[in-house]
Amino acid sequence: MSGEGLISVDYEIFGKVQGVFFRKYTQAEGTKLGVVGWVQNTEAGTVKGQLQGPSSKVEKMQEWLKVTGSPKSCINKAEFKNKKTIESLEYSSFSIIK
Repeated sequence: MSGEGLISVDYEIFGKVQGVFFRKYTQAEGTKLGVVGWVQNTEAGTVKGQLQGPSSKVEKMQEWLKVTGSPKSCINKAEFKNKKTIESLEYSSFSIIK
């Protein structure tokens, strides 16, 4: 890696994010950007998960989650918390949790 530190951050996305392939697009975008982690629907109608990777890539993914999402989604709010520096990645890929 470029000597860039690894970070981990939890996220929750609010709006029309279920039933619009949000998890599938999130997994594809995370894989494309080179971040790992997971995404799942919540009973509250939101989507939540965790991102891990080099800070610049995680920041790009956060921006995507805040602004873009899946084509049919409508994002009202994106919350990011528990941001921390990590020594190594805890996941090997980006997965969808059912």
